[in-house]
Formats: sequence, C-alpha cells, structure tokens
Amino acid sequence: MKEGNKLKSQRLIQPIKHALLGIVMIFGLGCATEDTQTVVNFTQLTFADEFDVDGPPNPGKWVYDIGIGPGNDGWGNGELQYYTNRPENVVVSNGYLIITAIKENFETAGYTSARLLTKGKFDQQYGRFEARMRLPYGKGMWPAFWMLGANIDTNPWPFCGEIDIMENRGRTPSIVSGALHGPGYWGANPEGSNPALKEYDFVNDRVDTGFHVYGIEWGPQYINLYVDDVLYKQFTPEDEKVTGPWVFDQGPFFMLINLAIGGNFDGPPNNETVFPQTMLVDYVRVYKYNGLD
Repeated sequence: MKEGNKLKSQRLIQPIKHALLGIVMIFGLGCATEDTQTVVNFTQLTFADEFDVDGPPNPGKWVYDIGIGPGNDGWGNGELQYYTNRPENVVVSNGYLIITAIKENFETAGYTSARLLTKGKFDQQYGRFEARMRLPYGKGMWPAFWMLGANIDTNPWPFCGEIDIMENRGRTPSIVSGALHGPGYWGANPEGSNPALKEYDFVNDRVDTGFHVYGIEWGPQYINLYVDDVLYKQFTPEDEKVTGPWVFDQGPFFMLINLAIGGNFDGPPNNETVFPQTMLVDYVRVYKYNGLD
C-alpha cells in the first residue's frame, strides 16, 4: 500500500485567531469554558480521491479545462500550454494522478499539459482541503493546487474569490506559496493590486525530490495555510494584504489541480528546462468544518 493511503489520524485543531480568546475565557470564567472556547474539528472526510484505479481520472469527481483559455490568452496569465484530456498529459497509474507537460506543437500551442477541476462534481464551504504531491522542476513550470468560488459563472473572478493552496515557481524548488485573490487584491490587476500572498521556504528540502502535503484549514473569517501540517500563515479580513472585501464566507468553492507552462508567475521555460515534466498527486482529501464560531 502506498504511503499516502495511510489515513490522517483524527485531531482537534484550535485556530490561531481563537487561541488567545480561549485562554482569556478559561482564566476569566473559570470552569465555564465549554461555552466560550472555539475548537475546530476537521476529522469527517467529505471527499477523497486516492487515485487507486488506473486509467483516466474518476469522471464522477473530475472534469477538464481544455484549450488555451476562453479568450485565447493563456488562461488570462499568458500561459503557453494547450490543456488536453489525453492520456499523454493526464492519467492515473500505479496509485498516482500523473500530469505531464510535453514540449510539442499541438493545436495553437507549443506545449501541452492538463488541468482538472471538481466544478459541478464537488464543492464545499469551509473545511480542510489537502493534497499530497511531488512537483516538477525547471524554469517555466507552474504547478498549482487551488480553489475558486462555485458562483464564478454568475459572480466573475475575482469577485467569486480564489484560494491558492499551493503554487510553485519551477525555478525555485525550495519555495512554495499560498495566496488569496479577491476584489482589490488580485494578480494581473492593471491598477497594480497584488494578491494576499505568503511564501513557505523548505530551507533544506525540495518540492521535486519528495512528496509534501499542501493544505488549508478554512473557517468563518480565516484561512490557514499549511505545508506538511506546519502552519505558516493565517489570513483574516484584518490582514494588511487583504485590501478589499473578504469574499470567502459567501458560499462553497471547488478545487483545481494543474501544471501550467510559462505565464506571468515564473515566465517561460529556458534552454535548461527539461521536458517532459511530471506532477504526481498521491491523494486529494477534504474534511468537513465542524467548528463553532
């Protein structure tokens, strides 16, 4: 059995934003703590794909984005790949989802890759969302595990909200980032606004030589960013980088996993970038939010 199939042990987690309040209530109100403490329980599994059946990804859980974007503009980011649903670009094999970026002339692009999403299949408001992954390496590689508001068709981006659980610039194999995009703080804004972004530095490790778990824990008025269960950032509406409305309490979000090539995050590949490149996903799991706020 692959290591990733060992289920996470159950745990009770108290978010940072409530920790001090809980301590104050304990000392200020004596034994009446059960009415004042906030303890968040993320142990009830609501979605899981262990990628244990070889072949195409489970069509009951995943759909595909195909092409170079609705505006033929590289998905709004200047990306260089054509997304396909071909087995050459996306397949489940030997217990992993494998997304492969290939340098080839295909349709109108010079590269191919894949982007999967749970839109119309699964979405959820609040909870723990996590994936165990091994990422590619090389200038121009842009792997991502992220989320969009399920109301995007009627409430266009960035007003629907975007949660980037993990992004990586292929030229920096020891650094990943997480970010929030909303009105007033979103990437590619011609007025110069930036997303609420935070980087995580592995220091003595790399994203391409082993697997790591990338996740968020999301509840009312906060989103916590994790790598391997290390909390490295908490975003709240009061964060100095959240320079517009907090749009993350307005409904469920769906998940996306993709491997982009080029674009405005890491720029294009260079002569040292090796192809093909692969992104391996061991599992994706989602847990229900059972907290009391």
